Amino acid sequence: MLIPSIDLMGGRIVQLVRGEKLKLAFDDFEYWIEKFSGYPMVQLIDLDAAMRQGDNAALIEQISRRLPCQIGGGIATIERARQLLSAGAKRVIFGSALFPSEINTALAQEIAEQIGPEQFVASIDTKGGRVAIKGWKEQAALTPDEAILALAPYCGAFLYTHVDTEGTMQGFPIETAKRLRSLTQRQLIVAGGIRDQAEIDALDAFDVDAVAGMAVYTGALAT
Repeated sequence: MLIPSIDLMGGRIVQLVRGEKLKLAFDDFEYWIEKFSGYPMVQLIDLDAAMRQGDNAALIEQISRRLPCQIGGGIATIERARQLLSAGAKRVIFGSALFPSEINTALAQEIAEQIGPEQFVASIDTKGGRVAIKGWKEQAALTPDEAILALAPYCGAFLYTHVDTEGTMQGFPIETAKRLRSLTQRQLIVAGGIRDQAEIDALDAFDVDAVAGMAVYTGALAT
């Protein structure tokens, strides 16, 4: 399954390369909302909130009322998660908050108990083989494998972003997806370098869903 991504920064839809270099920016929200309206799930990320540089809260709420979204970016509390769910989000994505120094399974358990595991997506972003946090600016001393095994009892889905290939359209490392798939029965969604439908089909063949951004916005991937 393809999950198109809407990344927000500075009040615009953007695409970054490896979370650092701005490559594309769009202001035509109506066009993209209409284009994504037929998808069962859209990924909506507040990059400013993730990077601790403000937020796009008003836009997040407007879009989540019109599209079925899983929302992430700087979500650190159950209270904020509830606000987003009340505003129309289908699921919320927790990332850095789960990895303050080690894996915060106590928080994961509380999230599962308070909002339900089916609405809880655990984000495991990886840079150089280690979990990346705080807008991908820092790294925890954890592997994605360790994180998945520890968090699987609590979340309904995992979002794994391969930061090393994010925004490059160089392809997602399929062997990594296969390894992660073997670790959990939860829904597994991967992102980072997805470039064409053949790659999405290859991932789908072993029950892995794909988030795509750059390939969608450049027109390389038909939507």
